[in-house]
Amino acid sequence: MTASLTRLFGVQNLALAEDVVQDAFCRALEVWRVRGVPPNPSAWLMTTARNRALDLIRRERTARTFAPELTRLLETEWTAAAVVEEAFSSDVVLGEQLRMMFSCCDPELAEPAQIALILNILCGFGAGEIAAAYLSGTAAIEKRIARGKKVLARSSTLFDLSDADFAARLSAVHRALYLLFSEGYHGASAHDTVRAELCDEAMRLAALLREHPATRTPATFAVSALMSFHAARLQSRVDASGELQALWEQDRSTWNRELIAQGELLLDHAARGDELTTYHIEAAIASVHCAASTIGETNWNAIVTMYDQLMLVAPSAVVALNRAIAIAQRDGPERGIEAIEAIEDRERLEAYPFLNAALGELERRRGHAAEARRYFTAALALARSDAERRYLEKRIRE
Repeated sequence: MTASLTRLFGVQNLALAEDVVQDAFCRALEVWRVRGVPPNPSAWLMTTARNRALDLIRRERTARTFAPELTRLLETEWTAAAVVEEAFSSDVVLGEQLRMMFSCCDPELAEPAQIALILNILCGFGAGEIAAAYLSGTAAIEKRIARGKKVLARSSTLFDLSDADFAARLSAVHRALYLLFSEGYHGASAHDTVRAELCDEAMRLAALLREHPATRTPATFAVSALMSFHAARLQSRVDASGELQALWEQDRSTWNRELIAQGELLLDHAARGDELTTYHIEAAIASVHCAASTIGETNWNAIVTMYDQLMLVAPSAVVALNRAIAIAQRDGPERGIEAIEAIEDRERLEAYPFLNAALGELERRRGHAAEARRYFTAALALARSDAERRYLEKRIRE
């Protein structure tokens, strides 16, 4: 809706586009409460936004400048309705979402601000959700979004899909979709353990990138493969009662073999060329997990080796923690604890509950119940959702 409205109003009127989207949702809350939810809620919302846009254009076309390339067509009643109708057609909507994604990646903005814009404008994330994904403060994210929207509003038009500048902006788009998927898979939602709709949306937008000639890159296929492997395990992340399940607790018979096969096919496509990204390595790690029928049959040596490579390509505290957990699986809990203690920028994980949770699990495996309980209790104080709290409380009881 935002992408279609921005096509009509012009990027300088982004705030107006967002207001119309909010109006459509407010209208839905009023009408649906009385009449019930319509058979196709998305179509209802799009129609409401389209009608509201046409009303605004009719009322303000003499007082406001809209999209430069559409201004002449919006000036007359005869053509305005047709232009608005076209802007909300399915083919145009898909193209405008691509344009909006790449418009958010203005080179004037740092990549974190570009990603925050995509997550906020196109994916509906609030500043708090983005801050949780970044392990950052909400105030800092709010400033990024505000500055990004100012830069975007200064643009005369949205990004041209025929522009040669695709490559420079594509990495930020990949990162935003990766964070969108991650938020659905193991995010910080206070209410939902798993948010499958966010995972589905990230996969849909990634598929959109695969369809465009300029964005069918090895990295795009690698991101898509990574999502497919993780999505295959989505159902097993919670048990029948909705409780969070660790990897070694999951029922692997519920893993989606069709999505795993799709991931392998996408990973094969990603290997064509000489580009190696973090997504390639992470997808390869996920592929090894999906290939094992039990936790004990997992090729942990291969996984540690790939984490070593990932630390060379894109070192981070979270990657180092995951590497340490893999070392513990391969070499025992003592070696895993040593690897965690050796993480250079470990302070970045102070607000991340799974640092203490990992240490608690490794101490439990060593038979050190008191130490394990202390770490799990520290993790519990940092838990971001009810599901995480219940999971850690269960560990403490054990």
